[in-house]
Amino acid sequence: WADETLVVDDESTDETVRLAESLGARVLKRRMDVEGRHRNWAHVQAAHEWVLSLDADERVTPELAEEIARLFTDGPRFDVYAIPRRNYIGARWIRYGGWYPSAQIKLFKRSVFRWEETTVHPRAFGPAWGTLRHDLIHLSYRNLQDFADKLDRHTTLEATKWCADSRKMGRGKAAWRSVDRFIRTYVLKQGFREGRVGFFIAWMAGKYQWVSYRKYLAMRREAGARPTSGGPATDADARGTKPATARTGAGS
Repeated sequence: WADETLVVDDESTDETVRLAESLGARVLKRRMDVEGRHRNWAHVQAAHEWVLSLDADERVTPELAEEIARLFTDGPRFDVYAIPRRNYIGARWIRYGGWYPSAQIKLFKRSVFRWEETTVHPRAFGPAWGTLRHDLIHLSYRNLQDFADKLDRHTTLEATKWCADSRKMGRGKAAWRSVDRFIRTYVLKQGFREGRVGFFIAWMAGKYQWVSYRKYLAMRREAGARPTSGGPATDADARGTKPATARTGAGS
């Protein structure tokens, strides 16, 4: 149902390229540098104006494919569309804790949309968007250990971003954000309804903030800079460990 399948390969050493080409995909190789920049580069390589951008761990359901096909038959009302995602840990679909619907921009006209060129959690820049009805399957984590391993990698990227942005972050602010993220995830967003897994998710959401701060502190010390002292605050850009939902910024 797509006119072209384009795969951007991050210099993989397994059978990814061979398998993709055997299924009719056009494969381009590019080493991942900055997430937002990598995505923007990929979109420019597409043969058509409209792009459905998917990560390797995302799957289009038959219902979603039918909805997208119908959208173009009837004529799109928007130039950008977000798609709700079902996020999984292993075989378990996580419905609470802010993990669903977790809509993210995936379908758009490349001429009017771009991602912020940053290393982690890039923001979306473009016009107002619509939201499709059917879900995209997101195989977020293989298991809880995979969850913890990815948190370690993502907190390193987060701390690097804070340093690059000269973000002011002190112990008090980091502690407040950690507690705030746990309460939001477990109580306000009803993560408790997921049982022990919900508690683990909320705990990791809070831990994400604190571990990011500790790594930020180490990076600042290594660079010879004294860490700043920040008081309790709620940062609109604070991220937990749940999959990020795209937000809009100024038009490109």
